[in-house]
Parts: sequence; structure tokens; C-alpha cells
Amino acid sequence: MTQYIPTDDPIAIEVTAAIQHGDEAALTQLLAENYGLATARIGKNIPGKGTRTLLHILTDWPANFPNGAITAAILIKAGAEVNASFNGRHQETPLHWAASSDDVEVLDALVAAGADIEARGAVIAGGTPMADATAFGQWKTAFRLVEHGAQTNLFEASTLGLMDRIQPYFDSTQPEQDEINSAFWGACHGGRQIAAEFILDKGAEINWVPGWEELTPMDVAIRNGNEDLVRWLKTRGAERFREM
Repeated sequence: MTQYIPTDDPIAIEVTAAIQHGDEAALTQLLAENYGLATARIGKNIPGKGTRTLLHILTDWPANFPNGAITAAILIKAGAEVNASFNGRHQETPLHWAASSDDVEVLDALVAAGADIEARGAVIAGGTPMADATAFGQWKTAFRLVEHGAQTNLFEASTLGLMDRIQPYFDSTQPEQDEINSAFWGACHGGRQIAAEFILDKGAEINWVPGWEELTPMDVAIRNGNEDLVRWLKTRGAERFREM
């Protein structure tokens, strides 16, 4: 039976500190002295209130804690479930959170331990860890997921500038207009000018604004500091949202 430990419980405070400080000795001792701690959930088991596993604590923003891979190995060896979901308004796994935090070290450790690279449940459209990494601009983990064999949809491939994955979408049938627009926006979000040029030539609307934030492709390129891309967008007549 799963244990639920309130966040203000001394054990929860101690194990959180051990994980975030990379204190191997303290973590090992806590796991040995507290039966079931490795599979416990931190937080109250109340509808609408999320509970985290210890691996979620390791990968929670900003993550990248000292000895991350070693800590992951200790937790998993003690019985922590590598594919356990967050229990709340979404069902993200620790791999989702590592991807969202650009924590390559822990991401590698989780994948090596059997984490499902295509697990659903992201805060971004219920998607995979790739959805989180690309939406939040966590490029190190996004490309590492690709190296591990992760799949990408058109938007995700466009944010990464993966032309070998983008082009096949246009080889047989034209994607829907919103997909093309979203892909163009994503390419500008990722600063991938070659991909942006290709997708614009395929019919993308240069000043399309997504439903999730009031930013045109020009706006998102400016926000992310992609100066060369901004200059190119200006030559194509791109505008900012407040100018429209």
C-alpha cells in the first residue's frame, strides 16, 4: 500500500533535502530506516492536490541537483518506480520533469533504468517528455531525447530544425493549415531559420498567433534572442503582435 507523507512531515523534509543536496549517505540511511519510503508519495492524498514521488522531487524544477544520476540510481535500486506518474492535474512522469528542467544527467539515468520515453501526460497537450522539452525551450534534453530514439510531431521537429523529420510531412499530403502555422511558429521559437524558411515556403502564415500566448513568430524569435532570424523575418514582412 502506498504511503502518503505530508510535505511538512520531518521525514519528507529530510528526504527532500538529501535528494536536492545529493547527500548519498543521508538518503541511503533514510531509505534503510523507513520502510516503503522509496515508493512513498509526498503530499496529502486529497482530490485536486498533487502528490510526488521521490524521483519527481529529484527532477522538479530547477532540478540539476548534485549527484543526480547517483541519486536516481539509489532511489530506483530501493524500489522507486521510474514510470510513476504525478498524481494531480497532469500525469507527468519523472522523465517529463527531467526534460522540462534540461537535466540531461538524470534524463540519461532514467532512460537507462527503463523510463518510457513516449509516456503521455505532459502539461503540454498531454504529450510526451519531448512535448515539454520543446515547448519550454529545453534544447539539451530535447536533443538528447532524439538521441535516445524519441519520436517527434511536426511542431517538435520544427523547433529542433530536424529537416529529415520535417520534410516527410510535406512529401505526400499537405498538413492542415494550423499544423503548418504551428510548425513555423515552432521553428521561430527554436531559432531554426532553415526550417522556418522551408515551412514558410509551404504556406505558413507569417504573423500567425497561437492559442497559448499572444506572440507572433517575430515576437518569439525576439524573446529568445535569435537576432539573425529576426532580421530575416523582417525582410519577409513579419510583424509583432502589438503592431497588428
